[in-house]
Amino acid sequence: MNKYTNSFHERPHALADSLILEHYSLSELNFETVSHYRERFARVKPGHPWNGLETKEFLYKIGAWGKLRDSSKEGLTLAGLLMFSEERIITEVLPQYFLEYREHADSEAAGWMKRFTSQDGTWSGNIYDFYFRVLAELERHVWANEGRALLGEALVNALVHADYGEEGGITVEKEDSSFRFANPGRFRIPIEAAMAGHTSNLRNPNIFKMFLLIDVCKRAGSGLKRMRDMQEQALVCPVDISQQTNPDRTIVVLCPLLFPAEISATMETEPDGQMEQLEPEWLDPDSGQETESFVTNEPNSVNTNKNSVNKKPNYRNKDKNSVNSGSNSVKKGPNSVNELSNFVNKNSESVNNLSNSVNNDIRMHDSNEKEEIIEERLWKMAELARRKKRLAPAVMEQLIVRLCRERPLRLKELAELLERTPDGLRNNYLGKLLEEGKIRLKYPDQPNHPRQAYMAADE
Repeated sequence: MNKYTNSFHERPHALADSLILEHYSLSELNFETVSHYRERFARVKPGHPWNGLETKEFLYKIGAWGKLRDSSKEGLTLAGLLMFSEERIITEVLPQYFLEYREHADSEAAGWMKRFTSQDGTWSGNIYDFYFRVLAELERHVWANEGRALLGEALVNALVHADYGEEGGITVEKEDSSFRFANPGRFRIPIEAAMAGHTSNLRNPNIFKMFLLIDVCKRAGSGLKRMRDMQEQALVCPVDISQQTNPDRTIVVLCPLLFPAEISATMETEPDGQMEQLEPEWLDPDSGQETESFVTNEPNSVNTNKNSVNKKPNYRNKDKNSVNSGSNSVKKGPNSVNELSNFVNKNSESVNNLSNSVNNDIRMHDSNEKEEIIEERLWKMAELARRKKRLAPAVMEQLIVRLCRERPLRLKELAELLERTPDGLRNNYLGKLLEEGKIRLKYPDQPNHPRQAYMAADE
């Protein structure tokens, strides 16, 4: 048995990934992986002094290279081996090491639609390349930013918390509408404490540090909490975390909102027959670019687009037909007056009897905050439709139902959120969804009610 394997298992309380493999040198690394990591590091931290270091010194700084203080010996750390080496060399030290991604086909007889492992010889087999390769596959199946962030968080958590000396390996599975992340080893603290995000007990602190330095993950202890916080907007079911013994294993199952399989087959195509693709910045989480400025984030900005929806309380929209969602917006209801910028609310039940009065009703304040949160969520949810002027009917229908589940929406509101004409929405989508019972009218007995709105049928 390899002497480093013995050393690894004989030191169960040591920081396992800091173990120095003194006979493993830079020649054991996959330099394409190292180069990719350094390029990303330089992109994330362009002015960092480590960018000018030689390879060995750079690896030492990030925890991939180690030096024995009581001797002149040095070598790769276990973390450096896992991140930057190749499968054949990694398994010399960790015979149980194994990585796998697979997508299940519709029927069991068909097997897997897609599958790759650390052993197939077509790529390096290290955990750094595995992360980016798997992430690209996962992101093909979700259309919401929250869903992509959630899957990335679950993936990096599996890599950071795995016990690479145990059997079973790391597996990521896509099956129907769920994703399953399994890694060897159990949590080192109670799940409740991990979900709260107040404490952390990292099994692989050097691997975590390396991912942290390139902005793949956040501070220690925040991963599961972030997953829990994101689940309300990104999931159709709660995060499911389970732990097994003999062998020890942690399994996380997520169900983010997907591009359904039946939708994939009906995606609209361009005239040349090729499937229309999303813009690069929509697919690339690292682009950091904004395409079209549908939402202006400055609190005192002026927005002149008549179809825009403003979320901040002090926005001013110059178009007379625009909708302003802020708490200080101009209201068109019968109980408000629009002549002054700081309007006087004449409703006898209102406490806003002075032009600049302070609303002392805490419940009203909380209600306004919740409304703004919902409005921001609606705007984000509808982003795909605004980006894609030609959207598959099935995708648009699913999006409308999801929007109407958040709150009742009037036809004009839907048109502005989706950037479609009211007549087009009514004729092409809303009538069909009403007939199918997927949405319903807020006032079913009064179709022409002035405040008519559409609601999800399951509300």
